[in-house]
Amino acid sequence: MAEKKEKKIVAAATGEEVSNKEAEKNSASKGTRTTKEAAPVGNATGLRIGAVLCWLGALALEIVAVLIFSGKITWSFLPLLYQLIIALVLDLALVIVGAQLWKKANKISPASKKNPVKFWLWNNMGVIACVLAFVPFIVLLLNNKELDKKTKTIATVVAIIALLIGGVASYDFNPVSLEEKNAAVSTISGNVYWAPFGKVYHTSEDCQALNQSETLTYGTVEQAIAAGRTRLCAFCAKRDNIDGVVTDKPVDEIEDSEIIDVDDAA
Repeated sequence: MAEKKEKKIVAAATGEEVSNKEAEKNSASKGTRTTKEAAPVGNATGLRIGAVLCWLGALALEIVAVLIFSGKITWSFLPLLYQLIIALVLDLALVIVGAQLWKKANKISPASKKNPVKFWLWNNMGVIACVLAFVPFIVLLLNNKELDKKTKTIATVVAIIALLIGGVASYDFNPVSLEEKNAAVSTISGNVYWAPFGKVYHTSEDCQALNQSETLTYGTVEQAIAAGRTRLCAFCAKRDNIDGVVTDKPVDEIEDSEIIDVDDAA
């Protein structure tokens, strides 16, 4: 039997590396969580406030950009085009930072699907803020008759690119609902594992989907979801007969022969 591959395992609550045996011992304590393991996953309200402040800053920079190209604000040491580009780049940075904070808050305190309007709004706030931060400026640029053609063209292109980049960065491709989070938390009582990248968490460090991962983080399901891992690995769900939890792909698409038993991986 092949020797079990050792992995670097980090505790989500402390950021400290632990041994495989210690992680296994903690994960085996079903329904039992230490104070460190149950550490808060973050303050959703604080993150939302931070996001709103960033978006307000982005709207303020949009106003500054409008005032720049209208000639009401000018920095004589820089050409007009450079002034506009600087304002747009700073605008984009604030839009993206705000979106990341908001998406993080949504993982900690997700909206319920019982209110579809709020659920849609909560998961698209970053995109809405991005549209508000760039579209009015683009419209004003296109309608301006006094700006020279070169400056107008380049500024418009930069603004459109910023809109597209900000929109993609702000969109939540991996949303989670309150119902999905509660189902996962109530069904999986032990600790779970996740890789540095991806959107999936696992019930075992020996899951075949983690074969290429040399570093893993372990913690509670709440911590995994807060870290952006909102789906249970379908292999783990199939192996452990876990129902009622959202997986990364349909469990019934996986054949029994594809499942590697955890004991066999040792």
